[in-house]
Amino acid sequence: MDLEAEYNNRNKVANHAEIREGWLRDSAAFRASHPYADLGLSYGLGERQAIDIFWPDASRTGKLAIFVHGGYWQMLTRSVFSHLANGLVAQGVAVALPSYDLCPQVTLAVLVEQVRDAAAFLARRRGGAMLATGHSAGGHLAAMLLATDWAARGLPADTISAAMPISGLFDLPPLTHTSVNNALGLDETEARRLSPLFLPSPGLKLHAIVGGTEGAEYTRQASSIAAAWGGTWEALPDANHFTVVAPLADPASAMVAKAQALLGG
Repeated sequence: MDLEAEYNNRNKVANHAEIREGWLRDSAAFRASHPYADLGLSYGLGERQAIDIFWPDASRTGKLAIFVHGGYWQMLTRSVFSHLANGLVAQGVAVALPSYDLCPQVTLAVLVEQVRDAAAFLARRRGGAMLATGHSAGGHLAAMLLATDWAARGLPADTISAAMPISGLFDLPPLTHTSVNNALGLDETEARRLSPLFLPSPGLKLHAIVGGTEGAEYTRQASSIAAAWGGTWEALPDANHFTVVAPLADPASAMVAKAQALLGG
């Protein structure tokens, strides 16, 4: 199998740049029009260690989901994906979007800890169990949040009660044989240590989603984590790596309904 081809999403989707431009326009419009937002909340020392929270109303209460952006752990930021909060926010669920430092400026292990710090910041600020979701590398980070021993960090064990990774990466050793690893610098041992697929997973509630046209490796990633963790997975027909996440912006979508169900309402 040509792993470089399997994981090179830009080469597989000819209009990826056009799709990303749409994200930027839609996200800017959503941020400008949404009245109940806390933007740029700092959870750490670095400039990128910040969170935007979009609330359903002025009370700033209720259930909360975390959406972690992708970019192969080495590009993009939370503001590119603000519009994806719309679906859940319209259904009464707040959405928090953290940014984090990027590889190779930090190691992937440090990056994972930053996203855990972001979740802990939210837990201490508001309390209550949260859903973790995310796209691509953000799907990996959402799964890492679900597998975290929160009790060992002085927080409730169910701080992250469920995860809904979208086009996530859970088995990292194959990436060490691709150009993605140029910025990550992982060896096989570290790649395995940071792979959710190989982490203990007693009683974890997970539903993985993948685009129906993403190819064999992304499909394997989703089906493997569902099998290993006793979760579920689905492939969205005709969706590619960049369009698969679009239903999060639609309050009436099945994806938003599934996220609500994972949150318990």
